[in-house]
Amino acid sequence: MATTSKTGLIAALLVAIVAFATPAAALDLTNVAFIQTSSHTTSIPVGALQFCQSHQGECSPNKTIVPATVLTEQNWQQLVEVNAYYNQTVVPATDEQLYRVEEFWTYPNGYGDCEDFALAKRRDLIAAGWAPSTLMIAVVRQPNGDGHAVLIARTDRGDMVLDNQAGTINLWSDTPYHYIKRQSQANPAEWVDMIDDRVLMVAANN
Repeated sequence: MATTSKTGLIAALLVAIVAFATPAAALDLTNVAFIQTSSHTTSIPVGALQFCQSHQGECSPNKTIVPATVLTEQNWQQLVEVNAYYNQTVVPATDEQLYRVEEFWTYPNGYGDCEDFALAKRRDLIAAGWAPSTLMIAVVRQPNGDGHAVLIARTDRGDMVLDNQAGTINLWSDTPYHYIKRQSQANPAEWVDMIDDRVLMVAANN
């Protein structure tokens, strides 16, 4: 899994400079920059359910639902720094390697898998002042068919993806994944299906 490089950070900052130079339009959550979701809840991943059972204070319904965080230079930098910190300091390892089970969601202890990265990034951004309703863990499918998890930060510029396999922060539509489901904005213990109608082209190896 890739770690954040200096080149990646520079690229991310250049994207931010361009974004902040353009005034944000009125928030339209039906815009393609935001992934759409179903109106009803779906099944919660087993690991997420177990995590909520042992961390009930972190899985309570959100008292205030902020539709999206207004992206500024300051909180964009928070995204970049938190993403880079965990991508650089946590050693990727599977739950089988660490805990001898197929799936176990927890905070990384120097080692962790994709869900652990996402949990830690979400925790730190909430501590930095981000509204919990704008930070949602999502389950996706990689081009090779494997499952994966990322953190989505819903901003007024779109759904930004913090990924332990990528050095840059990108809009969801600029990532190579098929999006399956994510946490509800109203309640992190509830999940909703995501509507990903894109046709992803996977280059064949010659």
